[in-house]
Amino acid sequence: MAKKSVASLQKGGGKQHSKVIKMVKSPKSGAYSFREEIVSNQEVTNWFNKK
Repeated sequence: MAKKSVASLQKGGGKQHSKVIKMVKSPKSGAYSFREEIVSNQEVTNWFNKK
């Protein structure tokens, strides 16, 4: 599914967006999980800085 969403962003007006992936540690179990989202290029640093 990730390949399809990234491929669809490359066509047309999707060049203003990026797919970002962040590793997040669970406070309960201590296990790591991945959060991924498609955000605009201007919001990438804000997305990584928020918890």
